[in-house]
Amino acid sequence: MVIRQGEKDPFIRNVFTLNSCAPIIGSQVLSYERERDLLKAWADFVRNIDPDIITGYNIQNFDFPYLLNRAKHLEVTTFPFIGRMKNIRTVMKDSILQSRQMGKRENKVIFIEGRVQFDLLQILVRDYKLRSYTLNAVSYHFLQEQKEDVQHSIITDLQNGTDQTRRRLAVYCLKDAMLPLRLMEKLMCVINYMEMSRVTGVPLTYLLSRGQQIKVVSQLLRKAVEHDFIIPTVHTEVGEDFTGATVIEPVKGYYSNPISTLDFTSLYPSIMMAHNLCYTTLVQSVQMREHLGEEGYTKCPSGVLFVKKTVRKGLLPEILENLLAARKKAKDELKKETDPFKKKVLDGRQLALKISANSVYGFTGAQVGKLPCLEISKTVTAFGRMMIEQTKELVEQKYTIQNGHAHDAKVIYGDTDSIMVNFGVKTVTEAMELGREAAKFVSSHFEKPIN
Repeated sequence: MVIRQGEKDPFIRNVFTLNSCAPIIGSQVLSYERERDLLKAWADFVRNIDPDIITGYNIQNFDFPYLLNRAKHLEVTTFPFIGRMKNIRTVMKDSILQSRQMGKRENKVIFIEGRVQFDLLQILVRDYKLRSYTLNAVSYHFLQEQKEDVQHSIITDLQNGTDQTRRRLAVYCLKDAMLPLRLMEKLMCVINYMEMSRVTGVPLTYLLSRGQQIKVVSQLLRKAVEHDFIIPTVHTEVGEDFTGATVIEPVKGYYSNPISTLDFTSLYPSIMMAHNLCYTTLVQSVQMREHLGEEGYTKCPSGVLFVKKTVRKGLLPEILENLLAARKKAKDELKKETDPFKKKVLDGRQLALKISANSVYGFTGAQVGKLPCLEISKTVTAFGRMMIEQTKELVEQKYTIQNGHAHDAKVIYGDTDSIMVNFGVKTVTEAMELGREAAKFVSSHFEKPIN
């Protein structure tokens, strides 16, 4: 099937079959007596249609490897040349990708010059936590649709049967081709990944086949060039751990009255911007500290020193400011936009900007990474812990009976970037009003842009 991005229905709906197949209404059936002729015709079809994106479900580890191996076995010499470069062969390699998020994965990597492979299985495993990743389960979860009811055990019998049994198999294959297209449209996969590519300057193929760090490296390289910095190549090993975020122990119980949640906006990026935390602002020597003087640097809760932005603005804070400013602009445009497709694009853009901003902190703390800097990551979490504790104290000290309020406020839980407050009020409206007031009060005690 072939579909244009943004349209709901395919403009080409065909199926290639080995041996005869009964007609299928609304679809073109292309039948071949020999498998090698079928493979050659399919490869010619791909070259003629010239798609930008090839998608399917588990095509990276099953469909393409199977097709390439069959073509090699049957000596279909023209088959591997399905990319846009006429004389460049489509090759298959083994790859091992390891990340904290997804663990160790062994994959096949297929290089098709000029075409992006959108393996929907890989995207769903990367981006969604589901109980099952079968196409049937995923389709039901997102679309409330399921595959054609054809058991795997009878596929061979259907193929070796009559043109009517092969028709049933062809309909099954058409549905299997249609579901990934429907899922891509529903989940805005192409839009979201293209916007992420635009934001980070990373090719689509890298986003689909590599981990998170490449996105930050790309942005860091672009910003470093602007300021005439050279980024070193660092060989790292697992080193020391550092204390993570604060969790305020919950005050357990059943609460019949409404509870207000106070949540910092983009806490870790905001801390890095507010306190100018960067590789380029880290004070590493006594001589540098003495040269700057106390007014030239900030001593952080972690004990690490960073140059103030009045002396030198860091690359990471600058990257984060650009990302968050662009996200705010995208969200403002999203509120005004009326065109459904443009709304999807803007929503994809603001999501990509949010993810990119949040990944910068993780990049500095990845010990086996491209450019780890534990001084930055442990300083961020140290500020975060201090701010959560300070927020708890500020709220519980201000909202008391002694200060004219009806009840003493009590923080009943807190984690990383938020606290939950029991103001003792009876209605949601009162709880929301006090929550907004408390948020403004707390924000006034921290350096901008923390809020």
